[in-house]
Amino acid sequence: MAQKNDPFRNCDISTRAIHTGTDYDQETGALRRPLHMANSYKLPADLSTVNYSSTDLLMYARNGNPNQHWLEEKVASLHGAGDCIVLASGVGALHALFWTLLKSGDHVVYPRVSYMAVYRLFHELFNHKFGVQTEMADMTDLEAVRRAVTPGTRLVHIETPDNPTNGVTDIAAIARIAHANGALLSVDNTFASPLNQRPLEQGADFVVESLTKYINGHGDAQGGAIISNDLVTMDRIRYEAQVNVGAVISPFNAWQIFRGSVTFPLRMERINQSALQIAAWLEQRQGVTFVAYPGLKSHPAHETARRQMQPGFGGVISFGLDTDDKTVEKFCAALKVISFAVSLGHDESLIFPQPSYDERIKLYPEAFRKGFIRFSVGLEAPKDIIRDLDQALQAVGL
Repeated sequence: MAQKNDPFRNCDISTRAIHTGTDYDQETGALRRPLHMANSYKLPADLSTVNYSSTDLLMYARNGNPNQHWLEEKVASLHGAGDCIVLASGVGALHALFWTLLKSGDHVVYPRVSYMAVYRLFHELFNHKFGVQTEMADMTDLEAVRRAVTPGTRLVHIETPDNPTNGVTDIAAIARIAHANGALLSVDNTFASPLNQRPLEQGADFVVESLTKYINGHGDAQGGAIISNDLVTMDRIRYEAQVNVGAVISPFNAWQIFRGSVTFPLRMERINQSALQIAAWLEQRQGVTFVAYPGLKSHPAHETARRQMQPGFGGVISFGLDTDDKTVEKFCAALKVISFAVSLGHDESLIFPQPSYDERIKLYPEAFRKGFIRFSVGLEAPKDIIRDLDQALQAVGL
């Protein structure tokens, strides 16, 4: 189901974030879209043409709801895409995409460093339960990807920047490798956001965003999106994964994310600026063993990031401390402005240690295997964040 013609498609992303998907409430004239919490909708008098697994007609909340559809219009516009499907969470979106595209015997190449749920889906679930052949590759190494992708590969999935090490993958180059072998390319764009990176423009077939993060931006609603110009496959995803598996977003969460998305470009610009400043400070701070941030010239793929990420590099900084796991935990607990919690992309800064006993730590580059921390920069003043980091480092003797 293609999105409606967007009258704001030629406007700046900040204008589209405000106006696309927005309209007057037809009943009251209100300037805000109403929240529709209904489970069921009035059916037409003639039921002979109704497909109860379709999403073309409002009939039952699992088939779609108005708040979901308005949010889909907006997220598609942020990516300059033909279609978007919004689901209950980022992981729900990942599962929906993989579930629809893959069948037993298919070959998938996925990142050596990836979000935990992707690791679980491919390392354990899709191969053990459904017989999908899954293979890890270092996506930052094009030769390693060429060796892994074969004419039998159905899907190549990447994250860039990746979670949690901030590795950067060349989207256009991976797209060429995948397509030359008849494979599709999907990109998890959550760390970058559509302000900084639009993978469809660089050759990707599908993009996944965790709307829970930057697009919502307030830490109070979960959602995920699949974005593509492949309208036929998108309709398959709606039929197979939304309606008949049921990972539909609630109207309330869709309404909240729609509200948060209006300020997304402004928030992201601030986060881009703050993260670069804070990463540069961390890089010169004694006791910090490494800083991985695509905006720093020291990042091994900085030039690739500069080419495909504009105008900024996101809000996640990966860094290490010259100490053990327990001291890292004490450092995180000593922070006063920064919140010791999981997730990213909120208005408040969030920090979370990646312990040396994590089962995936051996998959990370060597520097990341001791004292590794993932830090999501929020909207606080950069000087206050830096002061907080400094006092917590001093509190643990660093």
